[in-house]
Amino acid sequence: MNASVKRLFGQTAVYGLPSIIGRLLNYFLVPLYTAVFTSPSDYGVLSDLYAYVAFLVVLLPLGMETAYFRFIQNQEDKNRVFNACFLTVSITNVLFFIAVYFTNPWIAKWMLYPDHPEYIFLVGLIVCIDSLSSLPLARLRAENKASRFVTIQLTSIITNVLLNVLLLLSFFDPLRPEEGILIILIVNLISSVIKFALVSDMIYSVKIGFDWVLSKKLIAYSFPLVIAGFAGIINETLDRVLLKQLLYNPDVPGSLEEATAQVGIYSACYKLAMLVTIFLQAYRYAAEPFFFSQMNKDDKLVVFQKTMNIFIAVVCTAFLLVSINLGFFKYFIRNEAYYEGLSVVPILLIANVFLGIYYNQSVWYKLSNRTSFGAYISICGALITILLNLWLIPEYGYMASAFATLMAYFIQMVMSYYLGRKYYPIPYNTNKFFLYIGASCLIFLVFSLVRIGLGYAIDVFNQPLLLFGNGLILLYLLLVFRNEKETIRPKRVN
Repeated sequence: MNASVKRLFGQTAVYGLPSIIGRLLNYFLVPLYTAVFTSPSDYGVLSDLYAYVAFLVVLLPLGMETAYFRFIQNQEDKNRVFNACFLTVSITNVLFFIAVYFTNPWIAKWMLYPDHPEYIFLVGLIVCIDSLSSLPLARLRAENKASRFVTIQLTSIITNVLLNVLLLLSFFDPLRPEEGILIILIVNLISSVIKFALVSDMIYSVKIGFDWVLSKKLIAYSFPLVIAGFAGIINETLDRVLLKQLLYNPDVPGSLEEATAQVGIYSACYKLAMLVTIFLQAYRYAAEPFFFSQMNKDDKLVVFQKTMNIFIAVVCTAFLLVSINLGFFKYFIRNEAYYEGLSVVPILLIANVFLGIYYNQSVWYKLSNRTSFGAYISICGALITILLNLWLIPEYGYMASAFATLMAYFIQMVMSYYLGRKYYPIPYNTNKFFLYIGASCLIFLVFSLVRIGLGYAIDVFNQPLLLFGNGLILLYLLLVFRNEKETIRPKRVN
């Protein structure tokens, strides 16, 4: 494999390892949560809270991780950059937590949890601590201290998972679901505190003294990325918020529980699309510092092209693996009450393929310092998400949310491609784009037609049918290998 491409996917494995393991372990928490929360509405409360967490996790770090990676390339004093980034994030998070502390009863009422302001307090504390830990972890990635990065992340993740299992199975009463939600939030807080403690030596080394000149440059660079990230989270999680708010009718008894149940069903099935998102998360950890490290190299455009080819093939393979084997993956959800939402899984999988391609393309506006374009593209995607959800949810429920996600990510991908051609041309092989995406969609279509012709539902577990489907996946992999063999196994030059 081309040395630079090989290094990127090697770093994806190293830096993405804790993310992959963490997401997989959280993936295996889905059976636990769907088992202990016997009603989808109870799981829906948890999903709704973590939808808000996703917004705050993007907003509160202020995009300073990316700014740090960018500015240390041209600054001899890297500690100066770290200090400025960390102090900016710290001031923002302290002010945010003060606001949450004094206003959480009103926020809880607005979120339709008037009897549980403690939910809001815990969520606010968790996201602030995680934001303060983000810069030290970014520094470890920039300095290639992979072993320490992996150790810290895995310690936090494993603590979270083990305490979830221990406390929910030993002390949780299913008749009091609010206690289960509190247990999960408190465990999350403990794991966040552990992560913070393990990076505290880097935090103690920060010199007090605000560098206004550098901070202004950092904010000018990162602010569009925050807008882009916030708009991206709208695409990813706002649907869960809108599902509850739009389906709830205060004049109809039981409407809130039914609306929250829809959130729970959709969120549980969304987890089945995680194999694509797991790889995306791992890839993003490695890709950002890798792309910046390539910016001054002569062959960077070729590297970006080859990277994209392999990337699309990998995420399309993940799409096929999950969508064809949905009859197996559904058993990670231990309660059949959630199975009615499984039809959204293939839609969300292909949506995340488009998201991954868009993220890969984002190299053009990050390296050319045109981060405002990232904000414009993401805002367009967010507007599509909002409008389609508002228009279609009242009639189609969570199917509307899945379709809106697909359309938003597709349009973002197309916009980024055409803008990139104008401002920072990268010679992507679009024929391979169409070949790999088209072939994967065609295979899924053929499999679906055969399944329907045999009279099977989308989530059937039928061994001959699955053998047929997985045989098609092997053919797909052979197609990829034939087209990418020079990248995967380059010829040796004597």
